[in-house]
Amino acid sequence: MTIENEAQLEKLRAIGRIVAQTLTAMGEAMEPGMTTKELDDLGRALLEKEGARSAPELTYNFPGATCISVVADVSHGIPGERVIKAGDLINIDVSAEKDGFFGDTGASFQVPPTTAKIERLCRDGRRAMWTGIRAVKSGGRLNEVGRAIEGLGKKNGYSLVRNLASHGVGHSLHDDPGEIPTWHEPRDTRMIPEGLVFTIEPFLSLGADWVDERDDGWTLFPPKGQPTVQYEHTLVATRNGPVILTLA
Repeated sequence: MTIENEAQLEKLRAIGRIVAQTLTAMGEAMEPGMTTKELDDLGRALLEKEGARSAPELTYNFPGATCISVVADVSHGIPGERVIKAGDLINIDVSAEKDGFFGDTGASFQVPPTTAKIERLCRDGRRAMWTGIRAVKSGGRLNEVGRAIEGLGKKNGYSLVRNLASHGVGHSLHDDPGEIPTWHEPRDTRMIPEGLVFTIEPFLSLGADWVDERDDGWTLFPPKGQPTVQYEHTLVATRNGPVILTLA
């Protein structure tokens, strides 16, 4: 989606704030002994309170309001009776619709006690996302985002999952301009028009560059169980730089 007026921007800010606040609340509420369904129920209640609808349910009939993935799963995890344990690495992805506009955000959390290795992975996962965001320039090349992220990853000894990508968002959960690699793709010649709305969500990993799908048809996991994190914001490209829409 490319924003055409201020009214659209305000509606995108509104749904972005809702998903961001929901993600923050879920991350703070998560504790050992809680099931992923209980955590998802909290997310659903918070979205409904604000008049928002779960985007994965609305768009794909996903069996949950949010995606909650517990290591070694990394994405599209179905909330259920799995009990959260101390030390678990968990990814929460919250996307929703309100007034015809969509927002999308996500983050990885380690349930205490944490380990130095995973703390570093989480820290650098956030750094990778912000490195990509800082590379966004209206009128610039879209593949510069992936170039910046891949550069940070290589420098610090990480891999990037290459069958999960950022994407356009706005009028739908997955909108134009389609998938946006979080690694450098030299054949991608697309430019960033002013007003383009999209996510930046690198999947930074300790060795995985691919994920497979479990038998449930949704949940994605690295074949060797390599720890992997994802951090995601929705943003709009402006002449003054990127504006983050998913801030709590």
